[in-house]
Amino acid sequence: MVSERAASAEVPTQYGMQVGERLRVIRRQKRLSLQDVEAASAQEFKASVLGAYERGERAISVPRLQRLARFYAVPVDQLLPADRGPAFAAASADARAQQSDAVTIDLDRLEELEGPETEMLGRYLSTIQIMRQDFTSREITIRRDDLRSIAAILGSPVDATVERLDELGLRVTR
Repeated sequence: MVSERAASAEVPTQYGMQVGERLRVIRRQKRLSLQDVEAASAQEFKASVLGAYERGERAISVPRLQRLARFYAVPVDQLLPADRGPAFAAASADARAQQSDAVTIDLDRLEELEGPETEMLGRYLSTIQIMRQDFTSREITIRRDDLRSIAAILGSPVDATVERLDELGLRVTR
């Protein structure tokens, strides 16, 4: 006879499916297949088991989640879905209001550049990604208020910072 606890662990929950989707997004961001993870982890993370985690068919333990985070080189909390509590709706409205005052930077292009100013810019933008808990995007949208810090990093006047980002080929325009 299967215990109630074991039976409930086999039924996908909404949160379990969200965790699985987050695991899949991070793995794909790292450009790894399930088989790549299995091989690179010396079979610590079997492709079939990792796939079951990603589909929400199997719950991942906290210690395994921690080891997987180390393997992916991300903080553990990045493998968990964002909290969509009551404050989320208000924060989303604020974010949409600030969207028109935002600048989007291409992180792939930034990695191609060399030099102390681009290294410092990369560290600054990584800090923003950590605060936002966003490791899945290869672009980052910053607020106009952050341009003061970026201006200091790039050694340009604040009002010329967007143009400097354009010169470096970092700004994404749509």
